[in-house]
Amino acid sequence: MRRTVRDGWLSNHAPMAVEALVRHRHARVVHRWLDTYGPKLEDMPGSVAPVTARNWREALGDISRVADWTAFFERETADRPWRTVLAEWWPRLLPGIAAGATHGVIRVGHAVRMLLEGEETAPRVRELAHALGYWAARHQPLPALERLTPAPDAAAALDRVPLIADQDGGIRSRFEQLTGFPDWPGRAPAEPEAARAAIEELVRAATHRYATHGHAAPIMLVHAATAPNAVLRTLPALPGTLWTPSLHAAWAASAAVTSAYGPREAEHLTTAQAAQAAQHPQEVFERAAAHGDDHTIKFTDTALDVGDAAALVAAGRAIELNTPAW
Repeated sequence: MRRTVRDGWLSNHAPMAVEALVRHRHARVVHRWLDTYGPKLEDMPGSVAPVTARNWREALGDISRVADWTAFFERETADRPWRTVLAEWWPRLLPGIAAGATHGVIRVGHAVRMLLEGEETAPRVRELAHALGYWAARHQPLPALERLTPAPDAAAALDRVPLIADQDGGIRSRFEQLTGFPDWPGRAPAEPEAARAAIEELVRAATHRYATHGHAAPIMLVHAATAPNAVLRTLPALPGTLWTPSLHAAWAASAAVTSAYGPREAEHLTTAQAAQAAQHPQEVFERAAAHGDDHTIKFTDTALDVGDAAALVAAGRAIELNTPAW
């Protein structure tokens, strides 16, 4: 069984990228894509000790326990409906949304979308179990953060996120430097639908922003949009009482990535780059599929969820900025 990529800890992007390819009617390239990506994957590490309902807290955030966490969620989803398991574990995992550069929640979002929009097959439920297991094994809470001056909307909030002083090193050392984010959206939404609308606004703002700010870290900055979009995709499977906490976690994840990797200066778009907006959305995804980079595919998938002209421009920038897979 294959589970992690490179150095025994980086995320396996295959389930996420393949789900996006198939959803956008590019299943024909999946085998070629997997042939290219497969050699990066390492075998699942061995079990340390079973994770149980009694000892799970001590195993949280321990990547050496990824096999144990995966087996635990396979048992949980075999014995109970997957929605019940998700609703129980979502609030436990949400404080560690930064896990694996947010890939834990992103993988869960792809798995949940697949279950909600298609048949609830055993392999799809098993993929959700693996996604939850990876999130639990990589669980990483952010440091205590100060609420800074309120922002009127998501775009302004992202613009006001203070950048960390030292943008060198890995993501953990960068996140350790975080001190505070703008207070957005301010007062907690009174109704679940208001929380959902705020997350939609955040996804749209982060996607648009990539067009002018993605150049600083083209791979990492896609997560400012794809992480909150994963939360948005998961909401329909969750009780409404979890939607507002999900909004706060989505904002924290997007702001953390922005602070850790954002540029000091925005980049102006050329006329040719802006012309991406004239393309049909599926033409843009066709380019992303031909490009083959997993982050580019997933970001373009999010851009199509947003669906407006500025999002298509941002997807075009991701295709330009990131290295093709082949």
